[in-house]
Amino acid sequence: MISVFILFLGLTVGSFLNVVIFRLDTKKSVIFGRSFCLQCNKKIKWYDNIPLFSFLILKGKCRNCKNKISWQYPLVELVTGLIFIWLYFSFGLSFRFFSYLIFSCFLLVIFVYDLKTYYILDKVTIPAIVIAFFCNLYLGLGFWNLILAAIIGGGFFAIQYYFSKGKWVGGGDIRLGALMGLMLGWKFLLVALFLAYFSGAIIGVILIILNKKEMSSAVPFGPFLSAATFITFIYGQPILNWYLNLMYV
Repeated sequence: MISVFILFLGLTVGSFLNVVIFRLDTKKSVIFGRSFCLQCNKKIKWYDNIPLFSFLILKGKCRNCKNKISWQYPLVELVTGLIFIWLYFSFGLSFRFFSYLIFSCFLLVIFVYDLKTYYILDKVTIPAIVIAFFCNLYLGLGFWNLILAAIIGGGFFAIQYYFSKGKWVGGGDIRLGALMGLMLGWKFLLVALFLAYFSGAIIGVILIILNKKEMSSAVPFGPFLSAATFITFIYGQPILNWYLNLMYV
C-alpha cells in the first residue's frame, strides 16, 4: 500500500516538475496559477490534470482545441513516479530516501531543461547545492569530504571551460559538477563522472552513425551528468567495488 502511495506521489511531483520546467523561463510563479493549454490558452480543469491518467484518457490531446499534448508531460510524470519507487525499494522510508527524492527532482529538472535548451540555470543548481550540502552533512558524509568533492566537481569542468574558452562545457556545467560532488562525496563523484562520459561517448557515437549528429555538433551534457548521478545514488558502491576488483585481479 505504501508503494502505491509513493508511486502516486511521484506522479504528482512529476506533474509539478513539468510546471517548474515550463516556467523557469518566465516570471510566473511555479506554485500559484492554474495550468493551461499552450495552444488555446484555456485553463485546464482539475479532472484533465490528473498525472499520467488524464493524458491517457484524453489520448494525448487537449479536450478543448484537440491539439496534441507534448509527450514530455507524461514522460516526466512517469519517470518521477518510477524514481520514487526505485528509491523507496533501495532505501526504505529513511532520511536518505527523502534526501535522494529531493536531489532527484533537481536532477530531473536539469536533465529535461538542458535537453530542451542547452542551458543549466543557476536558479536550479544553487538551491540544490545548499540543500545537498546540509542533507549530506546530516547523513554523515563529512564537511571536508563535501568541500573537496565540490572543488573537484566544479574544478574539473572549470579547467575544461578555461582551456576551451567555453567551447567544451558551459558555466552551468561547473555548478552542476560542484552539485554532483555535494550530492555524492568525492569518491562516488568519480564514479558518476566515469558513467557520464562513458554513456555520453556511446550515445554520441550512435547519433553520429544514425546521422543525427556530426562530430562538431553540440550535445547537452547535463542529461548524462544528471542520470549518472542518480545511478550512482543506488549503484555507486557496487560499481566502485567492481572497478577495484578489476584493478587487483
